[in-house]
Amino acid sequence: MLVVAKEITKKFMGTYVLDHINLTMNKGDRIALMGSNGAGKTTLVRAMLGFYHLNSGDIKVLGHDPVKERVDVLKHISFIPQLPPPVKLSIKELLIFVSNSSQISQEKIFEKASRMDLDLKSHIAKPFYKLSGGMKQKLLIAIALSKKSDILIFDEPTANLDPKGREQFYTLLEEIENDCSTLFITHRLDEIESLVNRKIYMDLGKVVEDEKI
Repeated sequence: MLVVAKEITKKFMGTYVLDHINLTMNKGDRIALMGSNGAGKTTLVRAMLGFYHLNSGDIKVLGHDPVKERVDVLKHISFIPQLPPPVKLSIKELLIFVSNSSQISQEKIFEKASRMDLDLKSHIAKPFYKLSGGMKQKLLIAIALSKKSDILIFDEPTANLDPKGREQFYTLLEEIENDCSTLFITHRLDEIESLVNRKIYMDLGKVVEDEKI
């Protein structure tokens, strides 16, 4: 199993945001994680990534504790946040950092970006934070899809993309290797239905539905 969560809880201001969740993620799972705003979706993902100390329970990602062994966990995961981080590095500097830290081919990043109509060469000297929202998202997608990962996690990945950009993104997703698992936090099940084989619905910090499709 890639992810095993047992009775995990997380509280903010005394309120359960994750309320005794039990969940497993297996190799080859393609999951749509859904629910209203505040249901706990992003908190669950951030617990998997080691962003939060849990109040109780236990979570393991590829057998590792996401907080205590975060470096080992992140080696196996690609994550695209809903809001791109305010990175001040230039595109060139960012690509060098990503290439050196995660052994990602810059050539592959350029190729993935080009397939989403993002010409990195013409923006190579620009700071990342000065790119448009759509351009930032496309670059983050290109980086994530260029990394050899066991798990790809997308938090509303198409939020800043126009219809053509969404179509290009989904075309790239169809090429992901079968042994790579994906987790989409999404409100657009109709758009990714052909790309998932399981849907999980959360409400008020609980998993209320988990079924294969």
